[in-house]
Amino acid sequence: MPPPTVLNSGEPDARCRARPHVVFVPSAGMGHLLPFFRFIGALSAHDVDISVVTVLPTVSAAEADHFARLFQDFPSIRRVDFNLLPLDASEFPGADPFLLRWEALRRSMHLLAPAIAGVRPRATAVVTDVTLVSHVNPIAKDLRLQCHVLFISSATMMSLCSYFPIYLDNKDAEADVGDIDIPGVRRLKRSWLPQPLLDLDKLFTKQFIDNGREVVKTDGVLINTFDALEPVALAALRDGKVIRGFPSVFAVGPYSSLASETKAADAESSALAWLNQQPARSVVYVAFGNRYHVSNDQLREIAAGLEASGCRFLWIVKTTAVDRDEAAGVRDVLGDGFVDRVRGRGMVTKAWVDQEAVLGHPAVGLFLSHSGWNSVTEAVAAGVPLLAWPRAGDHRVAGTVVASSGVGVWMEQWSWDGEEWLVSGQEIGGKVKEMMADAGVRERAAKVGEQAAKAVAEGGTSRTSMLEFVAKLKAA
Repeated sequence: MPPPTVLNSGEPDARCRARPHVVFVPSAGMGHLLPFFRFIGALSAHDVDISVVTVLPTVSAAEADHFARLFQDFPSIRRVDFNLLPLDASEFPGADPFLLRWEALRRSMHLLAPAIAGVRPRATAVVTDVTLVSHVNPIAKDLRLQCHVLFISSATMMSLCSYFPIYLDNKDAEADVGDIDIPGVRRLKRSWLPQPLLDLDKLFTKQFIDNGREVVKTDGVLINTFDALEPVALAALRDGKVIRGFPSVFAVGPYSSLASETKAADAESSALAWLNQQPARSVVYVAFGNRYHVSNDQLREIAAGLEASGCRFLWIVKTTAVDRDEAAGVRDVLGDGFVDRVRGRGMVTKAWVDQEAVLGHPAVGLFLSHSGWNSVTEAVAAGVPLLAWPRAGDHRVAGTVVASSGVGVWMEQWSWDGEEWLVSGQEIGGKVKEMMADAGVRERAAKVGEQAAKAVAEGGTSRTSMLEFVAKLKAA
């Protein structure tokens, strides 16, 4: 196998040699890549050299497009092409394609050491996705580099990730996974946990445990959150209540999208054009993320609920589970009758939209969301109330943050992936109508939005955390 290729490296001058050089090691899935790209964009404003390991081939066209735009927007960032070793997927029948990608990455990680050692100027630190930290941190230590984790979920989820191995060590070996009391944070009900964690033989669970054990051995954890949003979880991590000796925690969110994301959505700006015609705070924005789809039967119940609510709405429909690689049209799923009946007060599309721009639009008054962490932080930053309907993974853990922070309402009893029953259109429509009329919900969400703006402003907690992180890099 040929060695990884380092592009755009050039010959560093004396000034470059004095700057820290950070090598980013992302994994796969737009929910993981977007926070990486946005943080890289923010870090590029500081006096830091940056390289990004680009794993080939990408899982989807969306990933390839976003990598290309990152390097176009930031030509000084070096690209380190990293070709994966082949993985026999038959070892893991029925596994999610992204779990297979993470496993392929883990099995190829022994090739990463020469890639990092070969970058110029010499690397001083590595920032890795949590899904890879069990393999990347030992490599960084062998190369005598700092290793930090860029965690793409909440501080509450990080507390679960790091504490879960300890919970397993302490529980009765024969007992099933149950409710988990995370020291200093909260009790997480069994039904709130990512579903694979309930089966210790699952590939995801084995990866999760390995990574959870290794996180505590790194030099720092960067989290897309801020102190006013998750004060309890952040304090527990920093004070060593979750795990004694936990590494430095840098709460550096909420991240903003890159210019390239806005440009990418320009060609699909019909959604924003439609919003421009709607009254202030009159539109329900409905979207369930890049990774998770909703069954056709449930989609039809959502359609019935939106129609019955009487509210205006912008609905991004998704029917497949891998980013934006879609085939079926809206009418194929929802029928001609629905589309015709809601014409004028509802827009339904499968197009890629700039979600941050949508949430920031004055016409949007509510976000019906799967409560993926990127979506939660974007709603928080915009001050838009969330109606959180978790679908899978860490979404119910994120729902606890939605509820505790006051940014919205978490529908704990609504079904999620793997549960057979449907949430009725009548219940969906009633909740949407109720929240759109709730001035208290709007006021609380707006207040959290103001706190988010203060956090990233000069002197704010997240701005200060970023400067502390940069200072740690420069001290290496």
